[in-house]
Amino acid sequence: MFIRKVNAFLHATFHTQDLCQQYKTTNMKRIFTLIFSLITVFGFSQAKEIEIEFIGNCGLHMTDGISNFYIDFPYKSGAHGYMEFDESELDSIQENSIFIFTHKHSDHYSKKNLKKVMKRKSGQTYGVSNISELEKLGESIENFEIKALKTNHTVFGISFRHYSYLITWHNKKIYLSGDTTEPETIGKIEKIDLAFVPYWILKNANEQNITIDAKMFAVYHLYPEQIPSAKENWDEIENIRPMVEQGEKITIELETE
Repeated sequence: MFIRKVNAFLHATFHTQDLCQQYKTTNMKRIFTLIFSLITVFGFSQAKEIEIEFIGNCGLHMTDGISNFYIDFPYKSGAHGYMEFDESELDSIQENSIFIFTHKHSDHYSKKNLKKVMKRKSGQTYGVSNISELEKLGESIENFEIKALKTNHTVFGISFRHYSYLITWHNKKIYLSGDTTEPETIGKIEKIDLAFVPYWILKNANEQNITIDAKMFAVYHLYPEQIPSAKENWDEIENIRPMVEQGEKITIELETE
């Protein structure tokens, strides 16, 4: 829109029946269009931060202002007594986003809601059934890499297919634990900038004397009744942030040249 206004202004200002003047005007239009195109490509599109919004449970919206990822969302609102969300959350999903799921339990994934979103917004979906395609995302997204880590998720003695993810985005390492209870996998990774983990990962790591090398922990997947104690236990700890307010955001500043 802005470039069209500039071109219109140039046309109104420099238009004349003189062929030479018309030639100059045409070339000035091209120059201005080129300048503003370069600004758009190399200026405004340059990512300065990664913003991560907590939607609920393990549901996150991650963006660098260029690409949009939704992790374990949409899920079934209120499933298994976990967090509910308003229908407007589905409406607010960005078009042509990338949806990544750790597994298909209803507090992490809803086929019905995802189908509704994909019909209106389009996008790409990844999870336990197409891990190899997921790990190729870095070929089409600049400064992005994702590694899928098969992790244990057992409920009442039944083991379910489950993956945790290590994302390296603009040279920042973000770990997404999902529902796994085992701290061994995250314990093997060095220099994590931000780790999203349920509280039981921290508990189990402590009991098993496993050190997790992360600058900051975001503790998610809390039952609503666990929120008061989460605030009480972790609010004053500098590198642990309990995710208790749906809609709250974490920003990772990126290094600029």
